[in-house]
Amino acid sequence: MLAPRDRLVPMFSRIRTDIQCILDRDPAARSTWEVITCYPGLHAVVLHRPAHWFWNHGFRWLGRFTSHIARFLTGIEIHPGAKIGDRVFFDHAMGTVVGETAEIGDGCTIYQGVTLGGTSLYKGAKRHPTLGKDVVVSAGAKVLGGFEVGDGAKIGSNAVVIKPVPAGATAVGIPARIIQSNAGESADVAAQQPKFSAYGITQEDDPVSQALRGLIDSASSQDHQIALLWQALEKLCQQQQVQMPGDAARSECFEAERLNQLVGK
Repeated sequence: MLAPRDRLVPMFSRIRTDIQCILDRDPAARSTWEVITCYPGLHAVVLHRPAHWFWNHGFRWLGRFTSHIARFLTGIEIHPGAKIGDRVFFDHAMGTVVGETAEIGDGCTIYQGVTLGGTSLYKGAKRHPTLGKDVVVSAGAKVLGGFEVGDGAKIGSNAVVIKPVPAGATAVGIPARIIQSNAGESADVAAQQPKFSAYGITQEDDPVSQALRGLIDSASSQDHQIALLWQALEKLCQQQQVQMPGDAARSECFEAERLNQLVGK
């Protein structure tokens, strides 16, 4: 059995890790003292640990009461039965709710207004989602159900996710649409060096815009081919001394660049 001093060492080491992950991910964090005193996300995680211990050791009411106090102090509601890994950062996170059977992996970042909720009323069942490592859940997102969100995935702001998200993918929209990753990496991650994506924002995170860009590029290519055909037909008509139709499109008129700007390219 560990002595009290031996128990305190890993506890404080874990808190130092929690503080450092905030300093690494939040440019507004200026000092360790500021993080300790002014970051409710840190307070919520630290208070969840005794609540989780109480819950797992049969002190259910005490666990719920501790989590209730934590919600009152931080505005972040984490059920004492939820499992939270290391280096989890609740950034702002006012109004965030984490359900009883939810699991949050190491290095995850969760913003304000997020719900990790359930869609089942069966007690004892796995009702809430499991987040893998380094997942980013953006402001206002709702992840509902007992499925898994893969490592490195990103949930866009206000998305409603009701099905599993593969590792490295991005989920956006209502209901969420999945943008698959390239070579197992997030859409905005370069091959050389992965980077943290604040709020889950990427340049290629809207599947509707991607579909529209594809249609615009295809229409532009067809317009170019039609113009070439009319030019070839005009030369042939000149050789055969045949009158060309007056409305022949001898030049491209499809404004692909302007349309791509409208959809955000």
